[in-house]
Amino acid sequence: MAFPSFCGGPWVQKKGKSYFKLSEWWLVFDEHYTSAGLKDPNVTTGVYNTFLYGEYGITNRFTGIVSSALFSRNYMNNLVSGTTGKTIVAGDAVNYLGDTDLGFKYQLSKKDAKVPMALSIVLGLPIGKSAAGDAMNLQTGDGEFNQIIQFDIGKGFTVFKKRQAYYALYGGFNNRSNGFSEEIRFGGEFGIEFFSKKLWVIARVNGIESMKNGATAETVTSTSIFANNSEYISYSVEVNQYFSNKIGLSVGLASALRGEIIAAAPSFSAGIFLDFTK
Repeated sequence: MAFPSFCGGPWVQKKGKSYFKLSEWWLVFDEHYTSAGLKDPNVTTGVYNTFLYGEYGITNRFTGIVSSALFSRNYMNNLVSGTTGKTIVAGDAVNYLGDTDLGFKYQLSKKDAKVPMALSIVLGLPIGKSAAGDAMNLQTGDGEFNQIIQFDIGKGFTVFKKRQAYYALYGGFNNRSNGFSEEIRFGGEFGIEFFSKKLWVIARVNGIESMKNGATAETVTSTSIFANNSEYISYSVEVNQYFSNKIGLSVGLASALRGEIIAAAPSFSAGIFLDFTK
């Protein structure tokens, strides 16, 4: 599985231009990766997040970005005995706000640079609940304030003589608080257009490596998507279809190639976007 994240690449919005997407992201899993990278079963658990993502060009080289979970639902099914069929632990659920990421991206390179570069700072705001439910083991956020610094490079080019395409690579460091370990983040993406830029297909690979220098909070378990010391390398595919010059539909799928202390199941997303960048 993988979480929704800021759109990749070193490109910023022009002053006054903007892009917004309202989407649903969900994950249901009955297995998780252990700290040894093996799979263990768990009670069926689900997370449903309604996200608002937005970019706005503050200047021609400086863009403000927000990714906010406007609504988050985390639930666990009943734990049932395989021998007697009786409920051992009753299921539970929590509905609340999720966490919000607030970011700023600055274009380091000149407008006509062959390989554009950008630097981003992302602030993770702990708005969601880090412990909820009867057993206090449900969450809509991790309860910690973090800061990410990220460097992006990328380039647009033409393939098959007429298709517009691009690649982007990034690396970053996530400074975390409240006993959570710092993280190294990295990844890349490749996008290509079809039907006169009406359809874009994007493939991504993302990774997180924990420095494992924090203390795991008691309320955070290996069956939570907010567990400490989580690591993964994931792949994802996203399709964006424009229905007009400004309105379109986005659908996506993501899953892990490897993981530690993280859900072992694919995540899905679907949303509507408004593109005011043209």
